[in-house]
Amino acid sequence: MSAPENENAPENVRTEAGEDNAGSDESERPDDVVISADDDLQKLRSDNEELRDRVLRVQAELENFRRRTQKEAVDGMKYQSLPLIRDILPGVDNLKRAIDAVEQSGDTQNLVDGIKMVSQQLYDALKAHSAEQINPEGQSFDPNLHEALSQVPSADHEPMTICQVVEIGYRIHDRVIRPAKVIVTCAPPEPAEPATDEQ
Repeated sequence: MSAPENENAPENVRTEAGEDNAGSDESERPDDVVISADDDLQKLRSDNEELRDRVLRVQAELENFRRRTQKEAVDGMKYQSLPLIRDILPGVDNLKRAIDAVEQSGDTQNLVDGIKMVSQQLYDALKAHSAEQINPEGQSFDPNLHEALSQVPSADHEPMTICQVVEIGYRIHDRVIRPAKVIVTCAPPEPAEPATDEQ
């Protein structure tokens, strides 16, 4: 009877030792896994918070940029005529001086000279802003640049030749601001054949 007890004893020892070893491995592993998972989770949370802050900052910068460009666009439209007005003002001042001089002296020649000077200043101001005159006298009529007010029969010119410019036109680069108002020629009427008496 002592032999079976001895046979059972090592198994018991082995089983208990195996259980103890298995229990100690399981108790050590979950702690390591939990610590590692907590570290990863904390890092992910930190990264997420950092990315969220960065996105909010970028959104705020974009909103500021949008407001700034919108204000610049509104101001640009509001004050776009400033350079032209600055260039025209000296002409307006000179016209007033010419009128004042005529009122004081009664000399109309001063007024004529003053008006000519102002006219030249205004033309120069328009030219400085890329406004080009359309003054097509003697040229062929072009409906893209000219507006015909009437036709005049002429034997000296080809039909649809501009014989008179009533109002000078203007364009900026390739865009017509105002077509030139013109009078164009047409073919003279055919002379009437003399009537013959038929009896």
